[in-house]
Formats: sequence, structure tokens, C-alpha cells
Amino acid sequence: MIPTLWAAIPLLAVAYDPLYALPLIVAVSLVYSGTRYEEPPHIFAHAIRTALWIVLFMAIVYGVLMLVAWGL
Repeated sequence: MIPTLWAAIPLLAVAYDPLYALPLIVAVSLVYSGTRYEEPPHIFAHAIRTALWIVLFMAIVYGVLMLVAWGL
């Protein structure tokens, strides 16, 4: 039983790989918005829009890659 649990650990690690993108998206959005605006409400509003654009772009690229891989 123990060896099968140890074999599942790499699978669990792979399942959380997209979560590494979340802090990066937040940091990039806040820094980019902070260079454009000085007022915190404007920074946060623009950061949310920028984060949504980044996530949308990543989802589109992911979809295109899935379609390309599906055809192989």
C-alpha cells in the first residue's frame, strides 16, 4: 500500500502546476498597473482588468496547444 501512495505524489505535484501562475499574474498585473496610475483604486481596478486579460490570453494559448496536440 505504501509504494502506491509514493507513486501518486508526482501526479499530485503535476496537478498543481497551474497554481504557480497565480502569484505571477498578480505580481505582473500590480506592477504594470502601478506604473500607469498613482491612485490605489485605479491601480487595483486596472490590475484586475490586466489579470483577466492575462488569464484569457493564457486560456486561448492553452486551447490552441490542445487542438494542435489533439491532431497529432
